[in-house]
Amino acid sequence: MISVLSTNITSPLGFTTEENYQAVLSGASALKRHKGWGLPEPFAASLFSEEQKDELAIEGYTFFEALAIRSIRKALTYTSLGNDFSRIVLILSTTKGNIEALGEELYYPSKAAQRIAEAVGLTTNPIVVCNACVSGLSAQLLADRLLSANLYDYAIVVGAEVQSKFIVSGFQALKAVSEEPCRPFDIERNGLNPGEGAATIIFARTSDKEGWCLMDGATCNDAFHIISPSPQGEGLTAAINTVMEGQDKSRLATVCVHGTATLYNDQMESKAIEQANLSDIPLSALKGYYGHTMGAAGVLETILTMRATDDGLVLPSKGFTEPGISGKVSISGEPQPTDKTAFLKIMSGFGGCNVAALFEKTTDNRQQTTGKTTLIKAHTIRISSDDGQTLTDIYKQQIGNYPKFYKMDILSRLAFVATELLKKVSPRGDLEGASPVILFNHSSSVVADRVYFDTIRDAENFFPSPSVFVYTLPNITTGEVAIRHHLCGETSFYILPKKDETLIQQILEATLSCSKARSVISGWIDAESDTSFECDLSMYNIIS
Repeated sequence: MISVLSTNITSPLGFTTEENYQAVLSGASALKRHKGWGLPEPFAASLFSEEQKDELAIEGYTFFEALAIRSIRKALTYTSLGNDFSRIVLILSTTKGNIEALGEELYYPSKAAQRIAEAVGLTTNPIVVCNACVSGLSAQLLADRLLSANLYDYAIVVGAEVQSKFIVSGFQALKAVSEEPCRPFDIERNGLNPGEGAATIIFARTSDKEGWCLMDGATCNDAFHIISPSPQGEGLTAAINTVMEGQDKSRLATVCVHGTATLYNDQMESKAIEQANLSDIPLSALKGYYGHTMGAAGVLETILTMRATDDGLVLPSKGFTEPGISGKVSISGEPQPTDKTAFLKIMSGFGGCNVAALFEKTTDNRQQTTGKTTLIKAHTIRISSDDGQTLTDIYKQQIGNYPKFYKMDILSRLAFVATELLKKVSPRGDLEGASPVILFNHSSSVVADRVYFDTIRDAENFFPSPSVFVYTLPNITTGEVAIRHHLCGETSFYILPKKDETLIQQILEATLSCSKARSVISGWIDAESDTSFECDLSMYNIIS
């Protein structure tokens, strides 16, 4: 349990949390129809105006970086974190970061995180969470784990996303974008709307005042498909049930859903909510105000739900008029009163990842420390292009029976091959179904990004490939491993400025401190091409 010290939302609806909350209360939406960036089809999106961009810009920084810095600085004005910067960690949640700088060093999310951390005066190594749509909620769970393990006193969690031709064209290629404002859970829903913004929560290990706390959280994989959720929502149901075990659901003011307004996501969420016996809890779906802000969504929507619950309200789900899902849920396009002081936030994303987190306003803000977890390295596989073989050669010689290998990007191929080889050296010959898969690298999905960019580079050769776009999320690597080996535990992907064994070990131990799994697969994985790659993957036994 960690406590919230301060927050900020910087979006096209306002530059403070209160401005955004009042805008939503008034029914305002930042969604507008756009046509531009050389895209052949129009789309509805929540984008900053040129005037707003000028106001937020900071000389020497990209707009993405300036957006995150502005949000963090605004949140910092409401609190004092002391002078020991070695006890403060920055956790950046984003899916594409400085994607407009592809081809330059500034592209790398780890580089952007370093520049953001330095701009706000931090000295510790930042961590980038890149778990597709669930990144913002995953980042908050990581903050809870690191602080509860007494590795830091404070965590600054900032989610940020700037939209671009790269992102919008990809979702258009997947036929997932609506030209009109989105309508989560509605019978007329026909797709998501991209959104941009930044949102910051500053967490502390302890607080001496009444306030909001992150009580518990869980991550589970569907192990079903890299982009389509399991129709019955087993992964999300498992995450919700893990968090709500032993909890009184009558304390919940709302379940703040992911609610992308895509056909399959909303349907899956409704089934998971019903299966978790939460059908009578009011839902709030907030993307009708902001669109899908991707890396920022989990942070932004958590902040708004805290603020509304403080006000005794469940926010209306803008755009909803008539149910278009089969799961039994309670959702309304009108605000609803509440006297509850807790809520559940849920999200799902590409790569099969599902996250649930319980928040509550409490006076019991005692410092809590998790138990010590010991990881014993059981087996390790190291493969590298330095050995003189291509990755495809290794696959053909030692595996060779998984045709989907050739459809994957180079990073997923590397994760797949390394896991197959790790399985071979395991005495049991198999992997435990609950085993988490936690991977790290420096370069994100740069190779897949370049390949996809070539498909949208110019108007005459505009042929965005949905199959390539999917792999521009590095956490798809963990999804591929989960599907192959039917692993339904946590899957996470973190990007670091450099290979830092100490920080990796700290993240692993903090993550697994409350895990019921008996083993975890983790390691460093980077690839430039079939002839330039390195992977150091291990299977650890978990002893709590």
